[in-house]
Amino acid sequence: MGDRCKVVIVGDEFMSYFCNTMNLCWFLLPELDNAIRTLHRVVGNAMVDDDRFIIVGNGSTQLFHALLYALSSPDLPEPINVVAAAPFYSSYPEETKFLRSKLYKWAGDANCYDKDEPYIEVVTSPNNPDGSIRGTVVNREGGKAIHDLAYYWPQYAPITSKADHDAMLFTFSKATGHAGTRIGWAIVKDKVIAAKMVKFIEVSSIGVSREAQLRAAKILGVIADDCRNLDLKGENFFEYGRRLMSERWGKLRELGMKSNGVFSLPKYPRGYCKFTGEYTDSNPGI
Repeated sequence: MGDRCKVVIVGDEFMSYFCNTMNLCWFLLPELDNAIRTLHRVVGNAMVDDDRFIIVGNGSTQLFHALLYALSSPDLPEPINVVAAAPFYSSYPEETKFLRSKLYKWAGDANCYDKDEPYIEVVTSPNNPDGSIRGTVVNREGGKAIHDLAYYWPQYAPITSKADHDAMLFTFSKATGHAGTRIGWAIVKDKVIAAKMVKFIEVSSIGVSREAQLRAAKILGVIADDCRNLDLKGENFFEYGRRLMSERWGKLRELGMKSNGVFSLPKYPRGYCKFTGEYTDSNPGI
Protein backbone atom coordinates (compact mmCIF):
# COMPACT_ATOMS: atom_id res chain seq x y z
CA MET A 1 0.00 0.00 0.00
CA GLY A 2 3.07 2.21 -0.07
CA ASP A 3 2.87 5.72 1.33
CA ARG A 4 -0.83 5.40 2.21
CA CYS A 5 0.21 3.82 5.52
CA LYS A 6 3.07 6.19 6.25
CA VAL A 7 3.18 7.74 9.73
CA VAL A 8 5.28 10.82 10.55
CA ILE A 9 6.08 11.57 14.21
CA VAL A 10 7.97 14.69 15.22
CA GLY A 11 10.33 14.77 18.17
CA ASP A 12 8.09 16.47 20.73
CA GLU A 13 5.00 14.32 20.16
CA PHE A 14 3.74 11.52 22.45
CA MET A 15 5.97 12.35 25.42
CA SER A 16 3.34 11.70 28.10
CA TYR A 17 2.30 8.34 29.52
CA PHE A 18 -1.33 9.37 29.06
CA CYS A 19 -3.46 9.22 25.92
CA ASN A 20 -6.97 9.85 27.22
CA THR A 21 -7.60 10.29 30.93
CA MET A 22 -11.36 10.14 30.34
CA ASN A 23 -11.10 6.57 29.06
CA LEU A 24 -10.92 3.53 31.34
CA CYS A 25 -7.91 2.39 29.29
CA TRP A 26 -6.07 5.68 29.72
CA PHE A 27 -3.08 4.65 27.58
CA LEU A 28 -5.22 3.75 24.53
CA LEU A 29 -4.96 6.28 21.69
CA PRO A 30 -8.42 7.48 20.57
CA GLU A 31 -7.29 6.95 16.97
CA LEU A 32 -6.57 3.27 17.64
CA ASP A 33 -9.81 2.78 19.58
CA ASN A 34 -11.74 4.18 16.62
CA ALA A 35 -9.77 2.16 14.03
CA ILE A 36 -10.30 -1.11 15.91
CA ARG A 37 -14.04 -0.59 16.33
CA THR A 38 -14.42 0.54 12.71
CA LEU A 39 -12.57 -2.45 11.27
CA HIS A 40 -14.51 -4.97 13.36
CA ARG A 41 -17.78 -3.37 12.25
CA VAL A 42 -16.69 -3.48 8.60
CA VAL A 43 -15.54 -7.10 8.78
CA GLY A 44 -18.34 -8.22 11.11
CA ASN A 45 -16.17 -10.61 13.14
CA ALA A 46 -16.78 -9.21 16.64
CA MET A 47 -19.24 -7.14 18.63
CA VAL A 48 -17.74 -3.75 19.44
CA ASP A 49 -20.75 -1.80 20.70
CA ASP A 50 -20.05 1.31 22.74
CA ASP A 51 -20.64 -0.64 25.96
CA ARG A 52 -17.63 -2.87 25.20
CA PHE A 53 -14.22 -1.90 26.52
CA ILE A 54 -11.17 -1.95 24.26
CA ILE A 55 -7.93 -2.69 26.13
CA VAL A 56 -4.69 -2.34 24.17
CA GLY A 57 -1.64 -4.38 25.09
CA ASN A 58 1.92 -5.12 24.04
CA GLY A 59 0.75 -7.92 21.80
CA SER A 60 -1.94 -10.39 22.81
CA THR A 61 0.59 -12.18 25.04
CA GLN A 62 0.50 -9.37 27.60
CA LEU A 63 -3.28 -9.27 27.35
CA PHE A 64 -3.45 -13.01 28.02
CA HIS A 65 -1.52 -12.49 31.25
CA ALA A 66 -3.72 -9.50 32.09
CA LEU A 67 -6.84 -11.63 31.66
CA LEU A 68 -5.47 -14.45 33.81
CA TYR A 69 -4.87 -11.86 36.52
CA ALA A 70 -8.27 -10.21 36.05
CA LEU A 71 -10.24 -13.48 36.04
CA SER A 72 -8.46 -14.89 39.09
CA SER A 73 -9.30 -14.19 42.70
CA PRO A 74 -6.91 -13.79 45.65
CA ASP A 75 -9.69 -15.04 47.91
CA LEU A 76 -9.63 -18.60 46.53
CA PRO A 77 -7.82 -21.16 48.73
CA GLU A 78 -6.01 -22.58 45.68
CA PRO A 79 -4.87 -21.10 42.36
CA ILE A 80 -7.59 -21.26 39.72
CA ASN A 81 -7.12 -23.97 37.06
CA VAL A 82 -6.34 -22.90 33.49
CA VAL A 83 -7.18 -25.38 30.72
CA ALA A 84 -7.40 -25.55 26.93
CA ALA A 85 -8.61 -28.32 24.64
CA ALA A 86 -5.77 -30.21 22.97
CA PRO A 87 -4.19 -29.54 20.57
CA PHE A 88 -3.63 -26.05 21.95
CA TYR A 89 -1.21 -23.19 21.35
CA SER A 90 2.13 -24.45 22.64
CA SER A 91 2.92 -21.27 24.62
CA TYR A 92 -0.19 -21.39 26.84
CA PRO A 93 1.30 -23.80 29.42
CA GLU A 94 4.62 -21.95 29.61
CA GLU A 95 2.99 -18.52 29.86
CA THR A 96 0.62 -19.73 32.59
CA LYS A 97 3.34 -21.43 34.64
CA PHE A 98 6.15 -18.94 34.05
CA LEU A 99 5.54 -16.63 37.04
CA ARG A 100 4.59 -19.48 39.40
CA SER A 101 1.61 -17.38 40.40
CA LYS A 102 -0.50 -18.12 43.45
CA LEU A 103 -3.54 -16.88 41.51
CA TYR A 104 -3.66 -19.43 38.68
CA LYS A 105 -2.02 -22.64 37.47
CA TRP A 106 -1.93 -24.72 34.30
CA ALA A 107 -4.24 -27.75 34.53
CA GLY A 108 -3.85 -29.28 31.07
CA ASP A 109 -6.29 -30.54 28.46
CA ALA A 110 -9.84 -29.21 28.83
CA ASN A 111 -11.15 -32.49 27.40
CA CYS A 112 -9.84 -34.30 30.49
CA TYR A 113 -10.75 -31.70 33.10
CA ASP A 114 -12.96 -33.34 35.75
CA LYS A 115 -12.35 -31.25 38.86
CA ASP A 116 -15.24 -29.65 40.71
CA GLU A 117 -13.30 -26.39 41.07
CA PRO A 118 -13.27 -22.93 39.48
CA TYR A 119 -11.47 -22.82 36.15
CA ILE A 120 -10.52 -20.62 33.20
CA GLU A 121 -10.83 -22.20 29.75
CA VAL A 122 -8.81 -20.75 26.89
CA VAL A 123 -10.59 -21.16 23.55
CA THR A 124 -8.68 -20.43 20.33
CA SER A 125 -10.87 -20.20 17.24
CA PRO A 126 -9.75 -20.76 14.53
CA ASN A 127 -7.45 -22.93 16.57
CA ASN A 128 -3.68 -22.81 16.66
CA PRO A 129 -2.27 -25.29 15.57
CA ASP A 130 -4.98 -27.14 13.62
CA GLY A 131 -7.23 -24.33 12.33
CA SER A 132 -10.47 -25.85 13.64
CA ILE A 133 -13.44 -23.72 14.74
CA ARG A 134 -13.98 -24.18 18.47
CA GLY A 135 -16.17 -23.39 21.44
CA THR A 136 -15.88 -24.08 25.15
CA VAL A 137 -15.53 -27.73 26.18
CA VAL A 138 -15.91 -27.84 29.97
CA ASN A 139 -19.11 -25.74 30.35
CA ARG A 140 -19.52 -26.01 34.11
CA GLU A 141 -20.77 -23.63 36.73
CA GLY A 142 -18.06 -21.35 38.03
CA GLY A 143 -16.10 -21.46 34.78
CA LYS A 144 -14.70 -18.48 32.91
CA ALA A 145 -13.44 -18.28 29.35
CA ILE A 146 -10.84 -16.41 27.33
CA HIS A 147 -11.59 -16.46 23.61
CA ASP A 148 -8.44 -16.01 21.53
CA LEU A 149 -9.69 -14.98 18.09
CA ALA A 150 -6.33 -14.04 16.58
CA TYR A 151 -7.10 -15.87 13.32
CA TYR A 152 -10.76 -14.90 12.98
CA TRP A 153 -10.21 -12.73 9.90
CA PRO A 154 -11.48 -13.26 6.33
CA GLN A 155 -8.12 -14.36 4.90
CA TYR A 156 -8.09 -17.36 7.25
CA ALA A 157 -11.70 -18.41 7.75
CA PRO A 158 -15.29 -17.56 6.75
CA ILE A 159 -16.76 -14.85 8.97
CA THR A 160 -20.01 -16.59 9.90
CA SER A 161 -21.13 -14.35 12.78
CA LYS A 162 -20.07 -11.54 15.10
CA ALA A 163 -18.21 -13.07 18.03
CA ASP A 164 -19.90 -11.99 21.24
CA HIS A 165 -17.95 -13.34 24.22
CA ASP A 166 -17.11 -11.84 27.59
CA ALA A 167 -13.39 -11.54 26.82
CA MET A 168 -11.94 -11.69 23.29
CA LEU A 169 -8.33 -11.33 22.20
CA PHE A 170 -7.09 -10.06 18.83
CA THR A 171 -3.61 -9.19 17.62
CA PHE A 172 -2.12 -6.95 14.96
CA SER A 173 0.39 -9.69 14.12
CA LYS A 174 -2.30 -12.02 12.75
CA ALA A 175 -4.74 -9.44 11.42
CA THR A 176 -2.18 -7.80 9.14
CA GLY A 177 1.17 -9.54 9.73
CA HIS A 178 2.78 -6.63 11.61
CA ALA A 179 4.15 -8.78 14.43
CA GLY A 180 7.02 -6.42 15.28
CA THR A 181 4.71 -3.53 16.14
CA ARG A 182 3.66 -5.49 19.26
CA ILE A 183 0.04 -4.38 19.39
CA GLY A 184 -2.86 -6.52 20.57
CA TRP A 185 -6.29 -5.67 21.88
CA ALA A 186 -8.97 -7.21 24.03
CA ILE A 187 -12.71 -6.60 23.75
CA VAL A 188 -14.23 -6.97 27.21
CA LYS A 189 -17.83 -6.75 28.42
CA ASP A 190 -17.33 -6.42 32.17
CA LYS A 191 -16.01 -3.09 33.43
CA VAL A 192 -14.47 -4.62 36.56
CA ILE A 193 -12.50 -7.15 34.50
CA ALA A 194 -11.44 -4.42 32.08
CA ALA A 195 -10.25 -2.22 34.95
CA LYS A 196 -8.18 -5.05 36.43
CA MET A 197 -6.58 -5.64 33.03
CA VAL A 198 -5.69 -1.96 32.76
CA LYS A 199 -4.11 -2.10 36.22
CA PHE A 200 -2.04 -5.14 35.24
CA ILE A 201 -0.67 -3.37 32.14
CA GLU A 202 -0.09 -0.18 34.12
CA VAL A 203 2.03 -2.01 36.68
CA SER A 204 3.88 -4.23 34.19
CA SER A 205 4.72 -1.70 31.46
CA ILE A 206 3.03 1.65 32.30
CA GLY A 207 0.92 1.41 29.19
CA VAL A 208 1.69 0.73 25.53
CA SER A 209 3.92 2.60 23.07
CA ARG A 210 1.99 5.48 21.55
CA GLU A 211 4.13 5.36 18.41
CA ALA A 212 3.21 1.70 17.86
CA GLN A 213 -0.45 2.47 18.46
CA LEU A 214 -0.40 5.29 15.92
CA ARG A 215 1.11 3.03 13.26
CA ALA A 216 -1.46 0.32 13.96
CA ALA A 217 -4.30 2.85 13.85
CA LYS A 218 -3.12 4.17 10.49
CA ILE A 219 -2.84 0.73 8.88
CA LEU A 220 -6.13 -0.58 10.27
CA GLY A 221 -7.84 2.63 9.15
CA VAL A 222 -6.56 2.32 5.57
CA ILE A 223 -7.67 -1.32 5.41
CA ALA A 224 -11.14 -0.44 6.72
CA ASP A 225 -11.48 2.41 4.22
CA ASP A 226 -10.64 0.09 1.32
CA CYS A 227 -13.13 -2.52 2.53
CA ARG A 228 -15.86 0.11 2.58
CA ASN A 229 -14.91 1.53 -0.83
CA LEU A 230 -17.20 -0.20 -3.31
CA ASP A 231 -15.48 1.62 -6.19
CA LEU A 232 -12.05 0.26 -5.27
CA LYS A 233 -10.26 -1.05 -8.33
CA GLY A 234 -8.78 -4.41 -7.45
CA GLU A 235 -8.80 -6.38 -4.22
CA ASN A 236 -9.07 -5.08 -0.70
CA PHE A 237 -6.55 -6.30 1.86
CA PHE A 238 -8.57 -9.30 3.06
CA GLU A 239 -9.51 -10.44 -0.44
CA TYR A 240 -5.85 -10.32 -1.41
CA GLY A 241 -4.87 -12.29 1.70
CA ARG A 242 -7.60 -14.89 1.16
CA ARG A 243 -6.54 -15.45 -2.45
CA LEU A 244 -2.90 -15.79 -1.45
CA MET A 245 -3.67 -18.22 1.38
CA SER A 246 -5.92 -20.26 -0.89
CA GLU A 247 -3.17 -20.54 -3.51
CA ARG A 248 -0.65 -21.68 -0.90
CA TRP A 249 -2.99 -24.28 0.58
CA GLY A 250 -3.74 -25.49 -2.96
CA LYS A 251 -0.04 -26.08 -3.62
CA LEU A 252 0.35 -27.85 -0.29
CA ARG A 253 -2.64 -30.12 -0.93
CA GLU A 254 -1.28 -30.93 -4.37
CA LEU A 255 1.97 -32.07 -2.78
CA GLY A 256 0.00 -34.12 -0.29
CA MET A 257 -1.83 -35.91 -3.08
CA LYS A 258 1.50 -36.69 -4.76
CA SER A 259 3.01 -38.10 -1.58
CA ASN A 260 1.27 -41.49 -1.93
CA GLY A 261 -0.12 -41.25 1.58
CA VAL A 262 3.12 -40.23 3.26
CA PHE A 263 1.33 -37.20 4.69
CA SER A 264 -2.20 -35.85 4.51
CA LEU A 265 -3.83 -32.52 5.25
CA PRO A 266 -7.05 -31.92 7.19
CA LYS A 267 -10.13 -30.87 5.28
CA TYR A 268 -11.77 -27.71 6.54
CA PRO A 269 -15.50 -27.12 5.98
CA ARG A 270 -16.66 -24.34 3.71
CA GLY A 271 -18.87 -21.69 5.22
CA TYR A 272 -20.89 -18.69 4.19
CA CYS A 273 -18.74 -15.64 4.86
CA LYS A 274 -20.79 -12.56 5.68
CA PHE A 275 -17.84 -10.35 4.81
CA THR A 276 -17.38 -11.65 1.27
CA GLY A 277 -21.02 -12.56 0.71
CA GLU A 278 -20.15 -16.00 -0.60
CA TYR A 279 -19.19 -19.50 0.50
CA THR A 280 -15.46 -19.66 1.18
CA ASP A 281 -12.91 -22.21 2.34
CA SER A 282 -10.88 -22.01 5.52
CA ASN A 283 -7.21 -21.29 4.88
CA PRO A 284 -5.54 -21.46 8.31
CA GLY A 285 -2.45 -19.36 8.87
CA ILE A 286 -0.71 -22.14 10.82
